[in-house]
Amino acid sequence: MTDKAPSTLHVAVLKGGWSSERDVSLVSGKACGEALVGEGYHVTQIDAGHNLAGVLSALSPDVVFNALHGTWGEDGCVQGILEILEIPYTHSGVLASALAMDKPRSKTLFSAAGLPCEESLVVPRNLAAASHQMAPPYVVKPLADGSSVGVFIVGEGANRPPEALRSEEWRFGETVMIEKYVPGRELTVAVMGGKALGVTEILSATDFYDYDAKYAAGGSRHIIPADIPGEIERRAKDIAEKAHAVLGCRGVSRADFRYDDTEGASGRLILLEINTQPGMTATSLVPEQAAHTGLSFGGLVRWMVEDASCRR
Repeated sequence: MTDKAPSTLHVAVLKGGWSSERDVSLVSGKACGEALVGEGYHVTQIDAGHNLAGVLSALSPDVVFNALHGTWGEDGCVQGILEILEIPYTHSGVLASALAMDKPRSKTLFSAAGLPCEESLVVPRNLAAASHQMAPPYVVKPLADGSSVGVFIVGEGANRPPEALRSEEWRFGETVMIEKYVPGRELTVAVMGGKALGVTEILSATDFYDYDAKYAAGGSRHIIPADIPGEIERRAKDIAEKAHAVLGCRGVSRADFRYDDTEGASGRLILLEINTQPGMTATSLVPEQAAHTGLSFGGLVRWMVEDASCRR
């Protein structure tokens, strides 16, 4: 990206914003900013607001480290601003970010590429709230949100869809995705520069790996490497790399899976989604997988800055 030494390179770390994932983005940004200072960079941390273009124009950093999560910061909007300002930035570009954030469109591309996805449909929220649009068990998901916000599992034998779908406080859009529930285990694979780092199994303290399980202390345990057959590990890594490439992702991404090894099951491995800006907190999965390969947190964020560019 540049021949400048870290000590002369000014990195602006974007964090916060106003999505439903603001709080975890603040933690990610703080951790990444401090690690970059430890690597010798000149760092400015920015709590991103609607005036971001003006703030960045006045600041004129050499690189933007995008630690935003969720809508606006992760869906191509901020990436478009950075392209217009011609400031090199981390993670994926406009198109890949938008596609990955839109669950139905990314699944369409994954399926067309022969990657294993589960049956799903997109319906208006009022229909999803009125009656089962798919035989339970199934999962209700917002079309474009991360960190499992607004996600509900409807168990086998459930009489009605989730009550939350009828709430006036619902804030996840008027269209939802309903996806067949896959039993079994939660696996995830980080991809860095197009290469898979490893496979982690996530053991949640509850039945569902929700927002609290992901980010609260003690909410989950991460087993790395996952205790799975070698063939499943190889397949998970291969699928993650192909999914990263199918969407045109850059830098670091993370692919999430369900692995159905329940009694009598065929050992199906199902790709759920790609996260183009995965969490970078103390409990986050990507830094753990990087560390397992021998790459420190500081080394990881430094690689991401060195990988930054425009037209990604």
